[in-house]
Amino acid sequence: MKRIILILAIFLSACTPDDEKYSSDPRTNFEALWKLIDQNYCFFEYKNIDWKAVHDKYSPLVTNELDRYELFALMGEMLCELRDGHTNLISTFNVSRFWDWSENYPDNYNSVVHRAYLGNDYYIAGGLRYLILRDSIGYVFYNDFSNAVGEANLDEMFLHFKDCKALIFDVRENGGGSLVYSERIAARFLSEKTLVGYISHKKGPAHNDFSEPYPIEMEPSKRIRWLRPTAVLTNRSCYSATNDFVNKMKLCRQVKIIGDRTGGGCGLPFHSEIPNGWSIRFSSSPMYDANKQLTEDGVDPDIKIDIKEADQLNNIDTIIEEAILYLKGQT
Repeated sequence: MKRIILILAIFLSACTPDDEKYSSDPRTNFEALWKLIDQNYCFFEYKNIDWKAVHDKYSPLVTNELDRYELFALMGEMLCELRDGHTNLISTFNVSRFWDWSENYPDNYNSVVHRAYLGNDYYIAGGLRYLILRDSIGYVFYNDFSNAVGEANLDEMFLHFKDCKALIFDVRENGGGSLVYSERIAARFLSEKTLVGYISHKKGPAHNDFSEPYPIEMEPSKRIRWLRPTAVLTNRSCYSATNDFVNKMKLCRQVKIIGDRTGGGCGLPFHSEIPNGWSIRFSSSPMYDANKQLTEDGVDPDIKIDIKEADQLNNIDTIIEEAILYLKGQT
């Protein structure tokens, strides 16, 4: 992972707008944003996006009469043409976003029902909340890969589960964060060195100017590992680093993914700035699974199941119950 970050740092440092001077001119900022995306975004061909046609659609709407709010709204609308949850225009007053990647899917998570399982008597280790459910099944809830998880946190958690027969690792509603924690946790479930995917980086300004994908391999952790039956619970709100985590966990022999398809987001984000000082981030380096397939649209579960309305009314989480049933059969 350090090698990936170094390559990106070298590349991205050269990817700044031609004119670095401050300008509030709508046309200057529109063209700078369009060009940054044009030369660096990584999923044009995969998503069949004609970016020149997008320019022709929005360019006539850019006039000197636009105030900053109108300009921001217009450029945010243009960025939604990428259909990418990793793409955000960021100002001091707003952040543009594309939500359609998750809105046509069921929630498959109910915070009220979830509290009935988690209760108040759970342990907290870094960003992890955990306890032992019935039938000697451990349960972990991790809803933000931005919340730190240290090696000592993981040691303590697995020691707590030493007498458990199986484990549920719930990452529903986890919108992502740090790939460091994705790799750190997944390494605890590996039994051997594993090819977990590939990555490419941009070599030039053309839409298909990418390096050949090169492999990403992971070593098993040298600390406490968990090789007993495990269920990872997912819903459509599992995005970015969480999507990466689920992709890695799917390669572990003792792990089953249960729930709904993840949200996707497999491009490493690029961060830059346009002349008026607004920030922009978008996907620039595609990451692939172990079969060299993009997971930009999500990772399918091994066992697909939705939360049933009738269960919710009775404070029952259908996905957790399905995981318990599956794990009991494995032990």
